[in-house]
Amino acid sequence: MRALHRRFAALASTAALFAGIAVAAEVRAAPAPAEDVPSPATAAEQPEDFGASCRTVVEGSRVTAYCHNPYPDTDRVSLHVECDRWWDVDTDSAPVDVDPTAYAQVTGRCWKEVRAAWITHQPAGSAPSVQGS
Repeated sequence: MRALHRRFAALASTAALFAGIAVAAEVRAAPAPAEDVPSPATAAEQPEDFGASCRTVVEGSRVTAYCHNPYPDTDRVSLHVECDRWWDVDTDSAPVDVDPTAYAQVTGRCWKEVRAAWITHQPAGSAPSVQGS
């Protein structure tokens, strides 16, 4: 009698396992909800052909960003440098306009080691955003 209960428990566990795998496969194969699809108005606000391609090079305590804008709109880029030491001041460069088909070079530095460096992009025609602390 006890062996029958164990066999039934094993069979029920196996069936539950296979049912879970089948449900997981269906969830992965399900299409995305319709609300996640951007509306035509949202797509028009953010043009696809925008933003200079930039690469950053860190050499010791100096950071240089090389940017090229292959698109027809001017891109305003800024270099942001986060320093590794707590006493070292992080820096943000002045915005630099990168005209269509133009190149730009932006530099920044720390006194000691650099923790991170990144570029932000903004259309040149828009007002600069002010970030509070």
